[in-house]
Amino acid sequence: MEGRTFYQKIDADDTPLDSAGRLCHLGAMTIARISELERKTTQSGKANAGRWLLEFERQEPLRPDPLTGWNGSGDTRPQVRMTFASKEAAVAYCDKHGLAHHVLPAAPVRLKIQAYADNFR
Repeated sequence: MEGRTFYQKIDADDTPLDSAGRLCHLGAMTIARISELERKTTQSGKANAGRWLLEFERQEPLRPDPLTGWNGSGDTRPQVRMTFASKEAAVAYCDKHGLAHHVLPAAPVRLKIQAYADNFR
């Protein structure tokens, strides 16, 4: 019986798990990328600052479709994007579900402070 996955149910939320306690539909080799959401260039407010994004890395390479020429893949994991209020919440989600993860910090914001008159020099 080696190489088979056995599923069990958790009573609280009926989430199917394998024998190691990981989510069945994600698999053991799924790698999550956690990054801080960056502010859009056209927005000056800080309403959604500090939000963190969890997305899964692609497991299959992109290949061109012979009919249309568009790049595609059968891997649907990169389509899943989840946001969290904090980095700790995103890491806790990965730990709870047995996902390998790495954290990418946001690039530092550099402000270029200048006077309006400097545009005409």
